[in-house]
Amino acid sequence: MRTRAGRVADRDASARGDRRRAGCGPDTHAGDLTEVAEAASRDADGVPVELLGDFLEQLVEAAGSGRRLNRAALERIGALGSRAAEQGVPLGRTVELYVSAAWRLWRRLPAVAEASEAEHVRLAGETVLRVVNDGLAALADGYLVARRQMVRREEALRRELIDDLLRGDPDVAGIVQRAEPFGLDLARPHQVALALPGQRLTEIVTATGRLERVILDRFGDRDVLVAAKDGMLAVLVPGTMAPPGRRQGRRDAGELGQVMLRALQAIPSGAPWRVAIGRPYPGAFGIARSYEEAREALDLGGKLDLADNVAYAEDLLVYRMLLRDQSAIADLIEGVLTPLTTARGGADPLLETLEAYFGCGGVATHTARRLHLSVRAVTYRLSRVHELTGYDPTNPADWFTLHAAVLGARLLGWPHRPLPRIS
Repeated sequence: MRTRAGRVADRDASARGDRRRAGCGPDTHAGDLTEVAEAASRDADGVPVELLGDFLEQLVEAAGSGRRLNRAALERIGALGSRAAEQGVPLGRTVELYVSAAWRLWRRLPAVAEASEAEHVRLAGETVLRVVNDGLAALADGYLVARRQMVRREEALRRELIDDLLRGDPDVAGIVQRAEPFGLDLARPHQVALALPGQRLTEIVTATGRLERVILDRFGDRDVLVAAKDGMLAVLVPGTMAPPGRRQGRRDAGELGQVMLRALQAIPSGAPWRVAIGRPYPGAFGIARSYEEAREALDLGGKLDLADNVAYAEDLLVYRMLLRDQSAIADLIEGVLTPLTTARGGADPLLETLEAYFGCGGVATHTARRLHLSVRAVTYRLSRVHELTGYDPTNPADWFTLHAAVLGARLLGWPHRPLPRIS
């Protein structure tokens, strides 16, 4: 009859045998792990071996014990995923490193090499697969979290750069240094375009991304930036897109403004969109100057209600000139157009007729077609303007005075807004 001590010893020996059969034999050689890691790195096109960390040791231990990775091990793998993202290693290549290392190590695992029964191999296989699955999930989570943080940092840096460029930051050396990672050569001329939605746009980030894809596809990714700015979309592109000697105008369908407008029409939540383009200038301060021109053109385009909703700064120079001296233009309106307010129906119908008449080159038939009136009605209104103001719209000598006064009235919102006080 065996003693209690003998029975305990038998149980311990049986447990040791079970552990050996389950894979808890001698540790895999460190040299074997190094060889496996280096081969896996070659399989993954040279992804650094260091990104495996202690994953292989964890795999050997888990195959022998049957235990899954603990939280500390998963956190270490997640940190390795973050490091891969920071080093610019593609996620697919990093995953390939881990998978390759796992299948190369499989035959060398003590739990497999020393197994005497198929059941023990099956148990080891299940454990290894769970460990690889958990490890890859932690690796991908760490990688994606790091990528999101990097994208947010890059977006913040880009917003800061665009803000500083558009306001004309005096630290030119710092601006040049910060612009280099974004592919901006500030020695080249650049121009700024602005897009203003007709209503508040809640999905401004989505609209920015869609417009950016179109701009990059059309003009390339060098010297191009797209960002949201004060409720608008701001686009910075090289200023040498037009062939030498050709004037950039609103009727050129290949221009930046038309490209933007067509892209923005696919975002109906912001309709109607208005676009304004500043002129190209070289240097960091040239970008700020182009931006100010684009802002002014956007404002003028809204007041003038341009037919195609695209305003080019160079096409609006005469309007800028008119607004430079508001006292003078108010004096002109006061002296020329005020009598129109005494007409039946007020000044609006006569101002509309004058504006259309000048826009049609002084052709009454074209004016009538645009206003959906008879030619007789148009000529009657022109005669009333002559009677009330003393200026004849059909007389070339009076044309400029009337046209300048009408343009000034549109810009200042007269007669619906009071004229600026004349000093």
